[in-house]
Amino acid sequence: MARCCCGALCAEVSGDPTLVAACHCEQCQRRTGAAFGISAYFPANQVRPSGANRVFSRESQAGRRVRTHFCPECGTSVYWEADFMPGHIGIAAGTFFDPDFPSPTMSAWEQSKRSWIAFDSDVLHLRQQSLA
Repeated sequence: MARCCCGALCAEVSGDPTLVAACHCEQCQRRTGAAFGISAYFPANQVRPSGANRVFSRESQAGRRVRTHFCPECGTSVYWEADFMPGHIGIAAGTFFDPDFPSPTMSAWEQSKRSWIAFDSDVLHLRQQSLA
């Protein structure tokens, strides 16, 4: 189960993610306060969010909407709906707090990637984001 820092906002999932991606875009760096974000996308019918949340809606670097749900108490962004993944819900992989969580299979917006970041496994490297 994915949870915010205070535990008030959760997202319970069933099944495996469709996609696990590292994103180096400016917005993910700002959202996480880190050099990149790790997103896990699940079919929407496999995600059960619970708890109070607020929504921050923004345009992505590719010009598509992203609606991020975050905890109004602790501020953790837990999950989102992104126009580039219709029918899916993205969840911040770190909110699962699972050391065995699947590693990214894609690294997007590498034009903004820090030079010291490297992936050991087979990862699709995208200079920008090419999902339709």
